[in-house]
Amino acid sequence: MKTLEFAKKILEIPSPSGYTKNIIEYLANICKEKNLDYYITKKGNLIIEMKGENSYTLGLSAHVDTLGAMVRSIDSKGNLKFSVVGGPILPTYDGEYCYVITRDNKVFTGTFLSNSPAVHVHKDARTLPRTEENMHIRLDEKVKSKEDVLKLGIGPGDFIALDPKTTITESKFIKSRFLDDKISVAILFSLIDHIIENKVKLKNNLTFIISTYEEVGHGATFIPNVDELIAVDMGCIGEDLSCTEYDVSICAKDGYSPYDFDLTNKLINLAKENKLNYAVDIYPYYSSDVSAALRGGNDIKGALIGPGVSASHGMERTHLDAVNNTLKLLIAYINS
Repeated sequence: MKTLEFAKKILEIPSPSGYTKNIIEYLANICKEKNLDYYITKKGNLIIEMKGENSYTLGLSAHVDTLGAMVRSIDSKGNLKFSVVGGPILPTYDGEYCYVITRDNKVFTGTFLSNSPAVHVHKDARTLPRTEENMHIRLDEKVKSKEDVLKLGIGPGDFIALDPKTTITESKFIKSRFLDDKISVAILFSLIDHIIENKVKLKNNLTFIISTYEEVGHGATFIPNVDELIAVDMGCIGEDLSCTEYDVSICAKDGYSPYDFDLTNKLINLAKENKLNYAVDIYPYYSSDVSAALRGGNDIKGALIGPGVSASHGMERTHLDAVNNTLKLLIAYINS
C-alpha cells in the first residue's frame, strides 16, 4: 500500500504544467533524506542518479506535472475566464472545485461552471457545450465586478489547479485526477526504496528523470546522458486495447512513433519470465517523455510502460495490482 499512500501525498500538491516548483521541492527533500545524488535542471526537472558497476546508463522517467488551467480574463461580474493547460476532457471540469494560485502565492478557492449552470434558469443548462468559451470559474469570494477581483490580487496568467479528489478504497483501487502521471512517480520512488532497502548492486547506472512539462509536450526534450530511456506513464484502457486496471501496459507504438523494437521485446520477455499480468497495446492519441526526448534529438533506445489507468484525463482509476506489476517489471529490468 505504501506506493498508493505516497501517490496520495503528492497528488495533494498542486502541480499543473508550469507550476511544479513546490512538488519538485517536496521530492528533492525526500532525495536529501535518502542521501541520493540529485539535482534540479534549469527547466525544473528533478534528476536522480544511482551508480552501477558498468558505464551503461538506464534512464527511467515519469512526469509530475498535471493538467490544469490559467486565468485568461475577468468578466464584469467577477467571474474568471480560463485557458486550459494540457488536454483535459473539458466537460469533466464542470462542477469541479479548484484553487486559483496568484503570482504572489495567494490561494483562492472556486468552482468550474458552465455559463448556463442552473436548470431552473437556463433552457440550455444540459445541452450547452462545455468549452472554454462557455465556461467560467466562480470564486468563493464576495466579488461583484472585475475591479473586486483585481483587488484580491487575481489576474490573467494566474494558475488554476483542480481538486484531485484522491481516494484509496478498501479493494485497493486508487481513484483520482492526475494519476497520469503521479502514480508512476510514486512507483519510481518505490523502486528507489527497493534498491536501498535490499542493497541492490546495480549492474548499470540508473538515472531517474522527474519531468515537469510532459502534459504540454516538452517534458524530457533534453535529457542527461543515458543509453536507453523508459517512460513510466499511464497505460491506456478502452476500445480495442487489451490493458486493464490490473496490468502493466507495454506500449509498442503511440501517436508519435513506434518504440524501440529490441527494448520493447526485452520488457515483454521479462514480463513473461516473471509471470506478470501485462498487456501490449498501441496508443493512438498519446505521446510520452520518450517521444519528447526523441523529438529533441537524443540518441537513445526508448520504451514506454505503466500501470493500466481507466478514464485518462478525466476521473482516473487504477488498482494496486497494476502498480505492483509495473514495479516488478522495473525491478526485473534493472536486474537484467
